[in-house]
Amino acid sequence: MSSVAVKVSNLTKVYPVPLRRQKVLAVKDLNLEVAEGEVYGLLGPNGSGKSTTLKILLGLVTASRGVTEIFGQDSRDYRSHADVGFLPENPYFYKYLTAEETLRFYGHICGIRGSKLNARIDELLALVGMEDARHRRVGGYSKGMLQRIGLAQALIQDPRLLVLDEPTAGVDPAGSRQIRDLIINLKKLGKTVLLTSHLLEQVQEVCDRVGIMARGEMVREGRTEDLVTVKGQTEYLIENASPELEAKIAALARESGANLLEVRHPRLTLEGVFIDATLHKDR
Repeated sequence: MSSVAVKVSNLTKVYPVPLRRQKVLAVKDLNLEVAEGEVYGLLGPNGSGKSTTLKILLGLVTASRGVTEIFGQDSRDYRSHADVGFLPENPYFYKYLTAEETLRFYGHICGIRGSKLNARIDELLALVGMEDARHRRVGGYSKGMLQRIGLAQALIQDPRLLVLDEPTAGVDPAGSRQIRDLIINLKKLGKTVLLTSHLLEQVQEVCDRVGIMARGEMVREGRTEDLVTVKGQTEYLIENASPELEAKIAALARESGANLLEVRHPRLTLEGVFIDATLHKDR
């Protein structure tokens, strides 16, 4: 059984409103687990609490109550972050550095030196498809290229867990597809990925499980496959069927000599599940 990479238990975050006797409840009694080696999508509309949850997990914000753990360690302990790579929604890099120099800079911060760092830089530039841009200054990069070099820097110390906040935000369709493929490759390499995104079609393609938040609470969670399957219905795809046969359903297909090519469950889109979960939370 896979070990748990991320565990959030009864997490609550309340923000006081300055100069007012009010408080904003950003996250309420949130519980979730991410198994090691899976890709988990944390979804929700703006203000749902997903970014606050990530910030608490990364030690950037203090929880009002509850516990967040990374590979069994309390995430408030900075040592738990040694196995974490983070790509924020809008990463900033020194514009006068090249891709190679950028990765070397972050490698030094992580304590990597010499031939080990040189090999790691080569490996990461190849992984994110940036070999041809290794000597170009980051200031001339497109949004998609910035996100890809951001993924490379998040991987520099070979972390077991990657936290990606809107990794395809502002990226054109081609660049977005490249980043999607990168996430799939990272899963093949055994990495655990926790991501947020508003591009639900891509989330549906790459995530093993998703959690949908609304107003600070988890309103829907499960395997992506299960969430988008319409329960209690089955579709039959029949080849060379006559109009009469189409009215008689699957059991008559074999008797009539038609080929039953596929039996499958009709699907919703993840976008449909998302809208239903977030707009009808109070029903």
